[in-house]
Amino acid sequence: MLQKKLLKDKPVHRVAFHEITKRAVNEAVENPRELSMDLVNAQQARRALDYLVGFNLSPLLWKKVRRGLSAGRVQSPALRMIVEREEEIEAFKAREYWTIEADLQKDAQGFVARLSELHGKKLAQFDIVKEDKAHAVEHELTQTAAGQLAVASVEKKQRKRNPSAPFTTSTLQQEASRKLGFSANRTMRVAQQLYEGIDVGGGAAGLITYMRTDSVNLANEAIEEIRALIATRYGKDNLPDEPRTFKTKAKNAQEAHEAVRPTVAEQVPDTIKDFLTADQFKLYDLIWKRTIACQMVHATIDTVGVEFHCGEGNVLRATGSTIAHGGLHVGVSGKRRRQ
Repeated sequence: MLQKKLLKDKPVHRVAFHEITKRAVNEAVENPRELSMDLVNAQQARRALDYLVGFNLSPLLWKKVRRGLSAGRVQSPALRMIVEREEEIEAFKAREYWTIEADLQKDAQGFVARLSELHGKKLAQFDIVKEDKAHAVEHELTQTAAGQLAVASVEKKQRKRNPSAPFTTSTLQQEASRKLGFSANRTMRVAQQLYEGIDVGGGAAGLITYMRTDSVNLANEAIEEIRALIATRYGKDNLPDEPRTFKTKAKNAQEAHEAVRPTVAEQVPDTIKDFLTADQFKLYDLIWKRTIACQMVHATIDTVGVEFHCGEGNVLRATGSTIAHGGLHVGVSGKRRRQ
């Protein structure tokens, strides 16, 4: 068997670790294991699939798209999913519908109330599908009770919002696109630079962990470091009693690495800004804030729903929320939000 062979008169062993930390690497080296032929055969099967699929599909890409492209066991089903989704989009038939809204104001704060019941019947999305009917309803409500709205009920609630999990590859790309306007390629290129190392004083050092990962797990020492930073920088009131743990939602996630996080939590983005390019700073700032936020207390949000009557059986509803305690979560604004 392969594990019985010698490499330069030395036994062959496998060292495996799932986080690049001193403790994890030392433990892996101290506890090597025998080679697994099941894993070796699995790799050979993956390699064969790449050949079988790639050798047939890649020439088609050269002919139909451009030369130099390659496709294998991953790209081919991904391409099929994209095609099927595109077919669904093309088959979609647009339908017209109208909503009736009232622009209101309370304490110099504007908000919108939407018609939810008409003549005692709840309105569905496609109940008003023509412009003339929408104007007829608008005219009726304006004439009813001289267009005056009366507050019928006020419902106040309080809900909690837990912080998001630390970044995986896909969530990092999504958030960088949404908040920074980065393409996936741009995000990964900048992340590679942060991972490979940048001199921020004292020599080049990697600023983030490996950026290709399905895992949302954090190393224990990283969590301890983050919690200590939160207690010192933001106060113990913003620190939950127990560390937060997260589970990967994706099925069959390999979780071979940690989540994407700063290698040193104490390296606050503003303190190393002068050593980074604009893109590097933006992405590092995003990763640092998401990582710190994931170990902070939940946000407390006050929600309010108000129903207004406009004549008999006509109901308009407005909802909104304010942040009672933001928990210093990234992406949570302290401003009033209209819905």
